[in-house]
Amino acid sequence: MAPYCVLAARLRHALNSGVRRYHVAPVLCQRAKVAMSHFEPNEYINYEKLEKNINIVRKRLDRPLTLSEKIVYGHLDDPAKQEIERGKTYLRLRPDRVAMQDATAQMAMLQFISSGLPKVAVPSTIHCDHLIEAQSGGEKDLQRAKEINQEVYNFLSTAGAKYGVGFWKPGSGIIHQIILENYSYPGVMLIGTDSHTPNGGGLGGICIGVGGADAVDVMAGIPWELKCPKVIGVKLTGKLSGWTSPKDVILKVAGILTVKGGTGAIIEYHGPGVDSISCTGMATICNMGAEIGATTSIFPYNERMKKYLGKTGRADIAALADEFRQHLVPDSGCQYDQVIEINLSELKPHINGPFTPDLAHPVSDIGAVAEKEGWPVDIRVGLIGSCTNSSYEDMGRSAAVAKQALAHGLKCKSKFTITPGSEQIRATIERDGYAKVLREVGGLVLANACGPCIGQWDRKDIKKGEKNTIVTSYNRNFTGRNDANPETHAFVTSPEIVTALSIAGTLKFNPETDYLTGADGKKFKLEAPDADELPKLEFDPGQDTYQYPPKDGSGQHVDVSPTSQRLQLLEPFDKWDGKDLEDMLILIKVKGKCTTDHISAAGPWLKFRGHLDNISNNLLIGAINIENGKANSVRNALTQEFGPVPDTARYYKKMGIKWAVVGDENYGEGSSREHAALEPRHLGGRVIITKSFARIHETNLKKQGLLPLTFADPADYNKIHPVDKLSIVGLKDFAPGKPLKCIIKHPNGSQETIMLNHTFNESQIEWFQAGSALNRMKELQQKSS
Repeated sequence: MAPYCVLAARLRHALNSGVRRYHVAPVLCQRAKVAMSHFEPNEYINYEKLEKNINIVRKRLDRPLTLSEKIVYGHLDDPAKQEIERGKTYLRLRPDRVAMQDATAQMAMLQFISSGLPKVAVPSTIHCDHLIEAQSGGEKDLQRAKEINQEVYNFLSTAGAKYGVGFWKPGSGIIHQIILENYSYPGVMLIGTDSHTPNGGGLGGICIGVGGADAVDVMAGIPWELKCPKVIGVKLTGKLSGWTSPKDVILKVAGILTVKGGTGAIIEYHGPGVDSISCTGMATICNMGAEIGATTSIFPYNERMKKYLGKTGRADIAALADEFRQHLVPDSGCQYDQVIEINLSELKPHINGPFTPDLAHPVSDIGAVAEKEGWPVDIRVGLIGSCTNSSYEDMGRSAAVAKQALAHGLKCKSKFTITPGSEQIRATIERDGYAKVLREVGGLVLANACGPCIGQWDRKDIKKGEKNTIVTSYNRNFTGRNDANPETHAFVTSPEIVTALSIAGTLKFNPETDYLTGADGKKFKLEAPDADELPKLEFDPGQDTYQYPPKDGSGQHVDVSPTSQRLQLLEPFDKWDGKDLEDMLILIKVKGKCTTDHISAAGPWLKFRGHLDNISNNLLIGAINIENGKANSVRNALTQEFGPVPDTARYYKKMGIKWAVVGDENYGEGSSREHAALEPRHLGGRVIITKSFARIHETNLKKQGLLPLTFADPADYNKIHPVDKLSIVGLKDFAPGKPLKCIIKHPNGSQETIMLNHTFNESQIEWFQAGSALNRMKELQQKSS
């Protein structure tokens, strides 16, 4: 039987279309129960609570609200008393659900086990997508991953069963595609242990990437803290057409805002141009908002979302959303902290890179720019897919380009790979012929996983250190990210542009104006691709890859061997001793960009994500030392010898010496991996001092009992030298908004004092004092019992 809300919506439509009109009370729809997901039939969407909270806050603030504010404030723990000031106050929130990918879920579940709680308090899921290495093709790579990672998969499966967490097996697909297909919905607040969780904003949800400790808070039923976000409005006018795709919107925005321009803000898209973008296209735009530092991104509920919900078996959710539509769109007259306007009719196809996702170029210009800069113009590999661009529409547009090349007897000049976003996408593109076309043009279909996007790529066509160019439809292109080769120039663009450039084999090709030569010697021009946003038939779900948690998992055993090299139970970090941090050595003073990839590399290191001591052997190995301009080479202040960063940190720890890191702008940008905070804490680090931090990394550092501090005067970065000693004084009076004093002691005996700022609130100071947020949670549990 269809849910009551659907019946009520149909009844209203029928009555309103007749001569006489009758009223169907909205309260009837409010009484209808609609499940968040068909995997959790007893967990219901609570729009009534959202509406109640929004009305309380609107009355208090007495102004129109943005959509972002409606959903965020609609999830406040105490909407009547919560202090609300955008960019200033910390909010206590109650998210609806949690999602974790397998690389970060290991540490998250280890921390949850340490909490001693019997079961998660909110619906939660684990998704196996990060540990599958691209090597020879989908089926073989998947089987190989299952064999290599059996211990980890077994741990996650049994931990999920014991603590009530749904488990998506390897091969099911990329976490964000699975969330879009099954769990995101208009008005949801979802947190995920992956920085591209904002992908769910394509379905009108507030979906935020966090570290594992944040996820543990929510799973434990503790209010989750978030600094009240500012809201940047992006007004879209005009209409997408031709070669211009949704990806070009975010590539353009990245060029405008840069990698740190969205920090502390939600990007809210609005305006008449929104309706020309498919739901999965909106997800693409939200997904890559992580690359500008945004807390998340969101689109207002519209007919494109309703269409997608219906096609993915959730018409009941769409009907319920229709009833509460006023709360799922921004209020008229709402104010944004900043507004950017983009005319989609004038937007041109873009390609961003290399080495940073905010270096934006029109595709028409990239060939000339590459030649001028000395970047390789010949494309070695084109790669489409990833969590950003692996929808049915993406694959269809790429196949439309490939068909034209095949019709003229051409195949890709570059190597070409395809990553389906989910088992559902894989099965459907196989059924509808897209996969066949992409193979015929020279493509290799990889497993439904992250693969090369996160460095899980056993690349054989070049040697490390060889200068080369790749083009991808991924989201990040940091140095060495995809293949661990620092000389790989990676560019990000749309899947259809990747396909066109792979056929041409060069960055100098502009598909809008340039011609190709067919096998018959005749020139031809590629037509702009056109494809259905959703399949004409229903989606083919493919293989069943979901494991439901049992109703009672208390008897389930979770095994972590003490001799395992992949998993390690966590020991609590030491508490603050109540003293100032005096005479700390500087492990490294970082020069330039330092992402979480530089701090805790992925790729081959992913296998140690559940073993803190082993993965700590990659601490800061990608960061550039300002003293010698080298990576993974720092001076040991006690022996005066240069050596690897992790070895030096371990030496200091063995000698009982605390140490600090000094960094540059936007330190820790990139992924949500909390290992980049756990590792320095594990190896004896206490303070990270930078010009500025990326949001997720700053929070992760606080959660693990470290002090992330920023220069009150950024020029003071130049006053600190790698051979100096640092003391942080005034910690006994540590308080919100009160700067801390740093004394710099130079080797010649002189010293100077600088001031350092922080963003700690009272509860976060308690994390530091307890040694970590998890330690503080245990303290509170003991007090309450």
